[in-house]
Amino acid sequence: MERTASPADAMADGKSSKGRPDNPAAAEAQCPFSKKAAEFDAFAGPYQADPAEALRWSREQLPVFYSPKLGYWVVSRYDDIKAVFRDNILFSPRNALEKITPATPEAIEVLKGYGYAMNRTMVNEDEPVHMERRRALMDHFLPDNLEARQEMVRRLTREKIDAFIDSGRVDLVDAMLYEVPLNVALHFLGVPEDDIAVLKNFSVAHSVNTWGKPTDEQQVAIAHDVGQFWNYAGKIIEKMRKEPDGTGWMHETIRKNAEMPDVVPDSYVHSMMMAIIVAAHETTSLASAGMFKTLLTHRQAWQDICEDPSLIPNAVEECLRYSGSIVAWRRQAMAATSIGGVEIPEGAKLLIVQASGNQDERHFEDGDKFDIYRDNAVDHLTFGYGSHQCMGKNIARMEMRIFLEEMTRRLPHLQLAEQEFTYLSNTSFRGPDHVWVEWDPVKNPERATPSIANGNHHFPVGAPARRDIARKIRVKNVRREADGILGLTIEDAKGRSLPGWSAGAHIEVCLEGFDRKYSLCGRADGSDYDIAVLLEEDGRGGSRRIHEVAAEGLELRLRGPSNLFRLDEQASSYVLIAGGIGITPILAMADRLKALGRDYTIHYCGRSRGSMAFLDRLQADHPGRLAIYAGDEGARADLAAIVAGLGDGGQIYACGPQRMISQLEDLTASHPAGTLHFEHFSAQETALDPSKENAFQVELKDSGLTLEVAADVTLLDALLASGIDIACDCREGLCGSCEVEVLEGEIDHRDVVLTRTERAENRRMMSCCSRSVKGGKVKLAL
Repeated sequence: MERTASPADAMADGKSSKGRPDNPAAAEAQCPFSKKAAEFDAFAGPYQADPAEALRWSREQLPVFYSPKLGYWVVSRYDDIKAVFRDNILFSPRNALEKITPATPEAIEVLKGYGYAMNRTMVNEDEPVHMERRRALMDHFLPDNLEARQEMVRRLTREKIDAFIDSGRVDLVDAMLYEVPLNVALHFLGVPEDDIAVLKNFSVAHSVNTWGKPTDEQQVAIAHDVGQFWNYAGKIIEKMRKEPDGTGWMHETIRKNAEMPDVVPDSYVHSMMMAIIVAAHETTSLASAGMFKTLLTHRQAWQDICEDPSLIPNAVEECLRYSGSIVAWRRQAMAATSIGGVEIPEGAKLLIVQASGNQDERHFEDGDKFDIYRDNAVDHLTFGYGSHQCMGKNIARMEMRIFLEEMTRRLPHLQLAEQEFTYLSNTSFRGPDHVWVEWDPVKNPERATPSIANGNHHFPVGAPARRDIARKIRVKNVRREADGILGLTIEDAKGRSLPGWSAGAHIEVCLEGFDRKYSLCGRADGSDYDIAVLLEEDGRGGSRRIHEVAAEGLELRLRGPSNLFRLDEQASSYVLIAGGIGITPILAMADRLKALGRDYTIHYCGRSRGSMAFLDRLQADHPGRLAIYAGDEGARADLAAIVAGLGDGGQIYACGPQRMISQLEDLTASHPAGTLHFEHFSAQETALDPSKENAFQVELKDSGLTLEVAADVTLLDALLASGIDIACDCREGLCGSCEVEVLEGEIDHRDVVLTRTERAENRRMMSCCSRSVKGGKVKLAL
């Protein structure tokens, strides 16, 4: 398993958190200015058409650059964006709602005439004020408190669909996707359901005023709309103050204003009322419109959902990743620092483009492809990350799931109408203005089966569970690769191409209750996958069952691909070391390095040639670069000599048993950080024995929460139960996906991911298996 610096460390040493250099040139030599950077225009052309595609060049060549047209530093890669979000002290949110186009003197005078005095809201507040207010006002957003609202969302959705289901053609935005999120938002806030058209006009004005580039003439008209919106919000507050027992989040905010005016002052209440009316519905409306456009464009995905509604929660997450409504946020550097190896001056303004990070292939395999089976789609940055993550994320998820469930059940034959999609020009929010769809009402399923109209597939509020995400596959070919090793070629059950993958990637095969991970070892440019399954005599039964039943045509389920053992393609040379079945990811890396024309050698160790898979292919494809060490021939790899022969800037990639990895750790202890990358092919026993465990307390610094972790519960499960979105994959301490940053406390490390040095530093832990020592309190940066 590859181990490198955390995102925070990566910012200092010019590496991404996956150990991949942020530029083909050395990070120190990066220049944040280039012809493409000078030409970048956030208000026109490619960025407005497709922000992620427009910044592909940046992700690949210059992930942090200065845009002279915008006056901002643009950040385009996933790890860098996440690192900025995590540190809201160094990277202040104070400019998040600043007008990106300065107001004209005439517009300023118009706003003064309305008494406009917009102050800080939760979006652009610094610490410690931000977390104090967030803690005071968070209860309404907790998953348990949102469950009861599902019935209302479904009722409103059905009313809208009932009104157009027999028409055969409709604009989903005008017919449903604007008004339902707005009515849900107003109900949640406790605000009277007022004139929808007026509120829509105010919302557009607020968005253009803050994130758009209006002309001087437009600024005056927009200033009048914004001023009227400010007064409108003030009138609502005065009305609500006269209803002390009113329900809804804004009523609660007003009560908190009376109870703790130092935390929730008057100025905050008025500003938040104006901001939240927009935030609570506009982004959900835009995301929902984008979701239907995306799914109806990718017809196979739409059809799969119609056939299997359980795919809906993850399909929503993939839509948020691939075509989310929040494109970018802004931050300001409070001190000179570096991001991705680029020096950033104090006071620099940052445009962190989540839409670009969401398609970064360093985090998402085949990231520019839409895939509703993607098992880490929930890692998207559309809701932000850290202490400023969107409070209303689970409201948006709930609405989008219900929209999709109702429409796929009642109108599975829905089609996009021919149209030209338009978008409001701005830097930060995106969704089609209209989504025209059409269908043949005669084919409506409920005409033949009326009960379909009242069906109901309930999804719990919160992020989807990874166990529910799996695509159907079948075995295409079975062969013997070596003694006790079966080779399988697997294909999509519907004959489609399986997603692309990169060297070091793995998949998870699901069969009869067994979920087992296997590295991909075939050709990365094929439409099928190749894996090798070692029969583990002392295992838990998964490999044995595959060996027993594997046959051409066998149907299985698959998760992934995921890559937690990623190859840094910019090293000067490579030493690849495999022990036994550990050859599988190493083979894929060798193939990739050969294709790139890089300098590499392969050292392959095994009990005997008969037990070593892929020998013939390795000898044929990598002649002159392969050294074989078969134990029954008396051959033994001299790891010390191999490491000693590593050239400057070289890297070692190893996969094999623990003793081999431990020896390599010892031998590379004095080498530069990032020299050794490794992956285990088996985990230690990590199952909890409550009789031998201690309960402990964990404080989440960024969330302001303190949780109790019982003796029979993992830290990971405690975090997920509290509504914290955290990635997880193996749940065995093997993959590293559930890593969390430790700020305080002594950790009992039970994973096989961290190096000895990293364990001694006590700065990170795997939440799926590791715990505190003797029940001591732990503080995490979550």
